[in-house]
Amino acid sequence: MDCLIRPWEREDAADLAKALNNQNVQKNLRDGIPYPYTVDDAKEFIRAMLQTDPNQAFSFAIVAEGIVIGSIGAFRKENIHCRTAEIGYYIGEPFWGRGYGTSAVKQVCGRVFETTDIIRIFAEPFAHNAASCRILEKAGFVFEGLMRQNAIKNGIVTDMKLYALLKEDIR
Repeated sequence: MDCLIRPWEREDAADLAKALNNQNVQKNLRDGIPYPYTVDDAKEFIRAMLQTDPNQAFSFAIVAEGIVIGSIGAFRKENIHCRTAEIGYYIGEPFWGRGYGTSAVKQVCGRVFETTDIIRIFAEPFAHNAASCRILEKAGFVFEGLMRQNAIKNGIVTDMKLYALLKEDIR
């Protein structure tokens, strides 16, 4: 299934809150996202994304079936990693398993590689998040290794996987 990625709009807040106000979604994301996730939280996130440096953060709404179903972004790293970006994304649970994640990842990577000097995009999903790992693999990312005991999520020490896509991989 295809979806559209587009810049955030203030009117996206209600759809965003609906997608992210779900513990099944949040259990696979990094900490710092409030639960319950409210429309006000979504408005603040959208405001922040609209104010980011457009050469540092590439943040988009994922739109399908006429609504915002998730979020995706690639964020430039610093110092010796300044030509590397980390990608992160989520899809609202009612839209899982429809190919939207893979489509969105491919679109963002294509856009970032075409419009910036970034040469490497990486992701670090939790090792137990098989669906996210599969999205990355279907989008052309290469598994580079297991990072053992790399994070603590909900009080549980967990492994993470490292995936990367190089600009030269998609030529």
